[in-house]
Amino acid sequence: MSIRLMLADDHRMLREGLRRSMTDQGFDVVGEAGDGDEAVRLADSLRPDVVLMDVTMPEIDGVEATRQVKAMHPEIKVVMLTMHADQEVLAEAIRAGASGYLVKDCSTEEIASAVRLAVSGETALSPQLAASMLDEVRRMDRDRGFGTADDERIISRREEEVLQLIADGCSTPEVAERLYISQKTVKNHLASIYQKLDARDRTQAVLQAVRMGIVHLD
Repeated sequence: MSIRLMLADDHRMLREGLRRSMTDQGFDVVGEAGDGDEAVRLADSLRPDVVLMDVTMPEIDGVEATRQVKAMHPEIKVVMLTMHADQEVLAEAIRAGASGYLVKDCSTEEIASAVRLAVSGETALSPQLAASMLDEVRRMDRDRGFGTADDERIISRREEEVLQLIADGCSTPEVAERLYISQKTVKNHLASIYQKLDARDRTQAVLQAVRMGIVHLD
């Protein structure tokens, strides 16, 4: 069964190009929105698996649209597309619940891969965005008073190894291969990590672990 994809971007030519390229990649493009309000309404009515969401749009921006979509339908995945690596905006996108973050000059294959990763519960970051985004979230949380002793939780050495590899950008199969364990074991470790760090997914777990100094970004 093909992945049902919705496009949200205020540039019609870009939407048309994305529709063609994503259809060629085997996705079922079920709808297009030209502004943030329309994106929220269409996501509510169409219930796509994934929304490709532009950051800068009229009415409400992509971050707020993502927040509203996730509040109504947490199961819908959102992959953000942005022209510029604005760290503060991208950090807020993380908090809004987006599952991927790509710059618009990435390839069709990179977008397709990010969509598939989102559906499988993983996070895709453009390499040039990953370190700057996570560093900005760490700074913002420190300024807001997060990361205090009350937030500290203990995870095992093996769980630290798993989480560090996730922070380095490894997928579940890659973590399993590097640590010589099964993918099921990796998923079990991740489930334990989520519980201990009070995180809903690997992105939140990595951000929490960075704040606590458990993992580090090179």
